[in-house]
Amino acid sequence: MEEKKIRVAITHGNTNGIGYELIFKTFAEPEMLELCTPVIYGSPKLATYHRKALGTETMFSIISSADEVRDGRINLITCFDEEVKVELGNATDEARKAGDKALGKAVADMKNGAYDALLLGPLETNASLEATGLQLLMAEPLRVAVATSGMSMKDVVAQLSTDLIIRKAEMLFAMLKRDLRVGNPRVAVLALNSNADGVEEREIITPAIQKLVASGKQTYGPFAASDFFGTEKYHSFDAVLAMYYDQGVAPLKALSAADNIVYVAGLLVPCAASCYGPSFELAGHNEVDEAPFRQALYAVIDAARNRKNYDAPLANPLPKLYHEKRDESEKVRFAIPKKREGRENEKNDQQEQPKEPKAEA
Repeated sequence: MEEKKIRVAITHGNTNGIGYELIFKTFAEPEMLELCTPVIYGSPKLATYHRKALGTETMFSIISSADEVRDGRINLITCFDEEVKVELGNATDEARKAGDKALGKAVADMKNGAYDALLLGPLETNASLEATGLQLLMAEPLRVAVATSGMSMKDVVAQLSTDLIIRKAEMLFAMLKRDLRVGNPRVAVLALNSNADGVEEREIITPAIQKLVASGKQTYGPFAASDFFGTEKYHSFDAVLAMYYDQGVAPLKALSAADNIVYVAGLLVPCAASCYGPSFELAGHNEVDEAPFRQALYAVIDAARNRKNYDAPLANPLPKLYHEKRDESEKVRFAIPKKREGRENEKNDQQEQPKEPKAEA
């Protein structure tokens, strides 16, 4: 039986940016439709405008809901009907809101199980997803997750807690096992302070690590960030949990500048984006390299397959192949008097039998 194609939802991002250019270039080759079924969340009018501006012939089919998605074609769901002015290269509120509407429609359909994976078009921020999930940046040889993001350092200190670190770490472990199929993940936790021995380490981070270890998760640290990256300790771990964005992302980008993928763990489906933002300075010039966006697409397709294979055995567990040992003590206890009673009765019968007379000489 032919395996069902992975259905990937793709949001168009900020409509004055490079979102549609990335999408059309990625699916310019018909062979891409053999890997997955793309479902663009956007606007037919805007998509047509961008296609004409780029001079591409990539075709798409307009649909009104996820129920109309078909394999073998690029499906485009209409997320709004109002007119949106396109000003390529300009960061306008109207274009940003158009990106937010597409993302909102995609999230609503995700909750209804309409697709298997989500690929995010370039938007200034995906704060709504990151607030519920966990931001993870992936680029060989590093996977770096961030406990807090989108805030100043003073807010990081205020937000940091043992429960927060445990919750983020559990999302990271689950993603590594289900989506990346890492059998027994090893995760390093970075310290907040440079000496790795401040109040936050003693009262917040170390207790979180201890609780994670007690629950059976291989968690190590806290490590001072400078020493951890400077001595290449990251080679010994499957992922790193940083306390704030720059602490983890700056070293990752320095060590691997190309094809970085931003992954959002903890959602109902695998979700990723390329390293690109809206890149307004490139919009409309047909100069964008779609390789990072394509890599993000490959990542969510693989993750969707991995998650399905990981969850399948757990959905139908085998019944127990053994019988629970029953307590026979009551039967034994009541059986003993019966045996005793039988022996007593036998003894009494023997005593009551008449003795044979002795023979006379």
